[in-house]
Amino acid sequence: MKKIASGNEALAYGALRAGVKVVAGYPGTPSSEVIASLLEMELPGTHVEWSTNEKVAFEVAAGAAMAGHRALCTMKMSGLNVCYDSLIGVAYSGCIGGLVVYVSDDPGVSAGMCEQDTRVFAEMADMPMLEPCSLQEIYDTTITAFELAEKIGGPVFLRLVTNNSQSHGVIELEDRTPPKESAPMPPYDPAKYTKAGALICMQQHRDLISRLEAAEKYIADKDLSKLDLKKKGGLGVISVGITNGYLCEAMDRLKNSGVDISDISTLRLAATIPHAKDKIVSLLGHCSKVIVAEELEPLTEKFCFMEAYKNKLDVQFLGKEDGTFSRIGQFDALLLETSIRKALGIHKTEASTSEPPERLCAARPIGFCAGCPHRGTYMGLEQGLNASGYKKNEAFITGDIGCTILGSCPPFDILWTELSMGASIPFAHGVAYSNIPAPVIATIGDSTFFHAGIPGLVNALQHDINMLVIILDNGWTAMTGMQINPGTGQASQKKNWKQLDIESIIRGLGVKNLWTVDAYDVKSVAGAVEQALKINGLKVILSRRECAIQAARQKVKYKPITFTPESCVGCKKCIDVTGCPAIELKGKVIAIDTMQCNNCALCTGVCPTKALCAAN
Repeated sequence: MKKIASGNEALAYGALRAGVKVVAGYPGTPSSEVIASLLEMELPGTHVEWSTNEKVAFEVAAGAAMAGHRALCTMKMSGLNVCYDSLIGVAYSGCIGGLVVYVSDDPGVSAGMCEQDTRVFAEMADMPMLEPCSLQEIYDTTITAFELAEKIGGPVFLRLVTNNSQSHGVIELEDRTPPKESAPMPPYDPAKYTKAGALICMQQHRDLISRLEAAEKYIADKDLSKLDLKKKGGLGVISVGITNGYLCEAMDRLKNSGVDISDISTLRLAATIPHAKDKIVSLLGHCSKVIVAEELEPLTEKFCFMEAYKNKLDVQFLGKEDGTFSRIGQFDALLLETSIRKALGIHKTEASTSEPPERLCAARPIGFCAGCPHRGTYMGLEQGLNASGYKKNEAFITGDIGCTILGSCPPFDILWTELSMGASIPFAHGVAYSNIPAPVIATIGDSTFFHAGIPGLVNALQHDINMLVIILDNGWTAMTGMQINPGTGQASQKKNWKQLDIESIIRGLGVKNLWTVDAYDVKSVAGAVEQALKINGLKVILSRRECAIQAARQKVKYKPITFTPESCVGCKKCIDVTGCPAIELKGKVIAIDTMQCNNCALCTGVCPTKALCAAN
């Protein structure tokens, strides 16, 4: 049947068709919708979960695969850094069932974090990585990935990027294949499943390399990579994954503009790792000039250089090494069209701007949503610092991943760093050792705290570090699309999932100096900060209030604020201090956008004339 789906949903449907038994992951744009869509379905026999982090998610999926089931683990590229320690171990050992690791990269950095190329991890792990382009290919390739994983007896990467994971279209899909209800007891085989000794590890390494060679043969036998040779000695283009689609569009653009493309040979790769050696050598031996189009790192291009050298082939390459393409950003059809024109010596006559595209875009400052409780926390933090005799730039305050990092943006400009999930606490810990003449404060969100913040807090507690940790608890993994986390309210959890209380966890660790405050009560937050800065050792402030978006969806109502235009003097403090997008300036006075305002009343505390007032 036909269905409109996103790339992530197509992958989810492919996994269901393949008979997946266990799906686990951690939210990370642009990959989140795979699990989000599956959680909306009734899937008897299949377990789907948001795990506390990507390492745990991978280990859950790998355990199911070791027991003989098909399993899927999902994450964004940054999450692969978290789970790689376990992933490389399973890659060495192999598994019985089909284990697929879905990673979505983000060339162009649409969703933040590093512009990381996951293919380098695949190369380092000697793991096959399939890279579909179109939505239909995503669905079909997902099924193939499970088959390949079982065929070679090891995990397989499936890589998308933002542009195809988030795109929408029509796919042709088949009914779900129910997973096996149970599996026999896995074999007891320490030589395969442990790393107890050099001989074991080296033999596992040999097995790993053999699995990659088997994957290369499987991909070749299935003819997943498409080679189309045209004029001998002419131009060739090698593309992989998402750039296959850009190449098709570029060829259409050239044809429609009157350029003869009939002599251009193409190799559309279904994977970077393993390299399609035979087809690559065939193209290099056929063409005198070759364009290599791959997003981010020049992995295929370097392999082509090596094969050309080994086979004594005289080929001119156009790619990242000669500056035709950049290692930064994503590709598009125009970029490929321009490179082909360059290779053919055909140039457009119309003038083009030399300005980088980002220079032509309007500025779009980012900030908290209207009513976001984190706004109140940062307002209270700044007031608490002031009351303690510090300006905000006189305290070293680390930030972490998630909505909380928006405290580094106007009007707060209060966070100094953003590194990786959970890193804010150990980073501040290290700064505290330097004895800088300033308070050291770490901020972290609730989901990030569960993900990777707890070990850092344990370490700071063990070493009795003189620092303040502020946990901003809004009850959700909000920035990636409102997924649940272990602390999300029970009403929003599945029946077999329990809510964990961060306050109980912190007290259970032995933290003695703990304040739990309401993020909408700025004075309470400020008072807790002021008290904490007077005490030596580790202090924790838990600032709580549910995410404004989720509260609105659940019909939570707050007492309406009142605005008296006649009392407004146009000082704009409500805008400058809170940065709330629900407040705007109209003429000489402000106006409230009632469609956005949730009546959090944070603005009322900064209005000098009481034109804005909270209801009693």
